[in-house]
Amino acid sequence: MGYKPTDKMRDLVKDNSALILVMGRFGISLGFGDKSVREVCRMHHVNENTFLEVVNFVSSKDYNYESVSLPSLIGYLKQAHEYYLDFNLPNIRRKLIEAIDCSGTDELAMLILKFYDEYVTEVRKHMEYENDVVFSYVEQLSQGFLNRNFTISNFAGKHTPIGYKLKELKDIIIRYYPEKNNYQLNQVLLEIILSEQDLTSHCMIEDKLFVPAVKLIEQQLKKSGQIQYTDETDSENIEKDKLEVLSEREKDIIICVAKGMNNKEIADYLYLSVHTVTTHRRNISNKLQIHTTAGLIIYAIANKLVNIEEIQK
Repeated sequence: MGYKPTDKMRDLVKDNSALILVMGRFGISLGFGDKSVREVCRMHHVNENTFLEVVNFVSSKDYNYESVSLPSLIGYLKQAHEYYLDFNLPNIRRKLIEAIDCSGTDELAMLILKFYDEYVTEVRKHMEYENDVVFSYVEQLSQGFLNRNFTISNFAGKHTPIGYKLKELKDIIIRYYPEKNNYQLNQVLLEIILSEQDLTSHCMIEDKLFVPAVKLIEQQLKKSGQIQYTDETDSENIEKDKLEVLSEREKDIIICVAKGMNNKEIADYLYLSVHTVTTHRRNISNKLQIHTTAGLIIYAIANKLVNIEEIQK
């Protein structure tokens, strides 16, 4: 049996503390007292059925993807992506730097950090593809458009778990990094393990709830006979959106550039590698089609990312 609308929200958290993260991604804050799931969802304007299907899935209870509201589920998934890319993974990196010797003399520590940075780059690419292409495709479906060149099966066939490399990193640290009584390292190791589990669960939600729900919409559209087709490929969608969509990290880097920082200073300030900063700057140039520092400064001012007073002379 799964959770019901009349169950107390606090009982869900009591049964499974991981649901605190789920609630946050639905925009549900704590402090709900003895209110029921239905009451809390109404207070926060959250689709009750979608919330229950996600928490039931995460809690290994009965779930039904046919009850899911796709706009609500996409909102949840986008918030999860923001949590990973802008908070969870950068936070782990900061703690990892504090826990291991990244002065440059410890080659193993530098390899561990390089492994982690490459992993985060891969996760960012994975999630930005979903945000820019897959979710845009579903929004087109909701307007009655099918794409001859893309279906959700194309996405599902390429969708791979993104938590497994954190498992590899965990194993590397446990087996090969010789530190005694390093409480900081033990703490960050625990956070890596929890993040690995959370990312695995996130991917499973996409596979077991999101993909089947989208397939159902595709089938219903085809049966209705009221289909409009769009022949845009996913790469064309990316190119259209590129010029307008910047990640929060890319905006941070533009702000730093506008303030006169070089790549090394930006890397130190944002706890990134110089290589990662260089990659971000290349992506920014591609998206905005701006290839000079002066151009980025003008962009930052025009889009109110910085004030003129903040720019170093």
